[in-house]
Amino acid sequence: MGILGRVAMVILAGAGSGLVATNVGVAAPADGAPSRPQELLVPLGDSHDGLCGGEPCDAVARGFLHFFDRSPDGQGNGRSCNDCHMVTDHFQLSPANAERRFQLLQRRLRFDRDADDPLFRPIDADDFRTAGADAHDFSNLRQNGLIRIVFPLPPNMKVVDPVTHAPFADTFTDVWRMVPTVNDVKLTGPDGQTPWPRGVNRTGGYQLDARVATLQEQALGALTNHAQVHFAPPPEFLDDLHSFQRVLFTNNRVRALADAIDDGITPLPDPDPALNALERQGKAVFTRACTQCHGGLAQSVTQAAVNFRYHDIFTECPRPIDTVTPPRFAFAPCPPRLARNARTYEITLPDGTKVYRTSSDPGRALLTGFVLPPPAPPFMDDWNKFDVPALRGISQTAPYFHNNSAATLEDVVAHYVEIFKFIKANAPPPPIPAPAVASTDGVHFDRIPLPEEIPALLAYLRKL
Repeated sequence: MGILGRVAMVILAGAGSGLVATNVGVAAPADGAPSRPQELLVPLGDSHDGLCGGEPCDAVARGFLHFFDRSPDGQGNGRSCNDCHMVTDHFQLSPANAERRFQLLQRRLRFDRDADDPLFRPIDADDFRTAGADAHDFSNLRQNGLIRIVFPLPPNMKVVDPVTHAPFADTFTDVWRMVPTVNDVKLTGPDGQTPWPRGVNRTGGYQLDARVATLQEQALGALTNHAQVHFAPPPEFLDDLHSFQRVLFTNNRVRALADAIDDGITPLPDPDPALNALERQGKAVFTRACTQCHGGLAQSVTQAAVNFRYHDIFTECPRPIDTVTPPRFAFAPCPPRLARNARTYEITLPDGTKVYRTSSDPGRALLTGFVLPPPAPPFMDDWNKFDVPALRGISQTAPYFHNNSAATLEDVVAHYVEIFKFIKANAPPPPIPAPAVASTDGVHFDRIPLPEEIPALLAYLRKL
């Protein structure tokens, strides 16, 4: 039984614990998001705590209802958490489901001019900055499954015209990001390891750039910026959402891993399910090629040292193009539907000089403004840097990357093959050692998956 089924059972099994609930409205209608529950819960006792992954079951049950509530704490624009973190999308939002919901809404509007789907609010329309409440162009939502994230610009950064470099008056910038799943979120967040030299949450956090430190802070940001509540809900409300999210797992094996870590137990070094011969081959490839970044029990199956907390993996737009013929690496170019999100930034360096960079999402640079000019190694500043994501349940969460730019796991692996080629093409010559992320011995660039190894690697990734 999945967690929603267990929580629903807890909600409806209140006879022995003082719980009374009717008309809780947990069945999802066609648009994938239940209406607001009409009755709240009397606190549930401890008798059901074994069902709730170590969290108080009364808090989980209340958080469950908050998650589906389209008027959280009695306010907002009609969105629930589930409107973007769709249960039917493994608690994320795919472009296919965003488009499906848009087409369903258009059909409903033919017969009912008051028909509505709260996913489509002006704040996430492409033309919101020019049309305001009348905005209606939801291309980024429909085509890419992306929502708007607004950042105040660091003091040393301005958005400029890409041709003239004339600065705009904006003191903020909009970027477009995917809705990450909240499955297995208990295994993510700050871990105290591999600190980054600057910025907030130096050892990890929540959201794609790790800008928030707790699930309560994450929930408050979503309610304020996406559900557009006017007043912060009480701390107990946010604590309940925290408890609910911490019991969402892709499977019981991942739950057991999280519980062991919570109990201070070092899990077995190989918490994988049974693997067939092909998957075992894929695990060997993964260990060689991927664990330099995707190391640690929360993300893979080994405790390999992670070189850097935050990375640029060239998924933003535009992407690097090799000027050598024949090219030594060749990233798939951004399609126009994603390339249109690129903006040019003027960055003032500490010595007063200015550099110009273009990106659809500068990542953690929007938090710190820390950008270095060439020829500084790209991993030394914050430009285009994102947190290293967990990989548990990755087979269920297509499309991939912060902008949903990879449709399949095959696309993900193909992109990383080009990353290895890029690293080799841009590595300093000997006697400087080859980067550990691409080399096992500092000499040979031997971490790259070979073509004949890719089917096995894909088989293993689908087992995580």
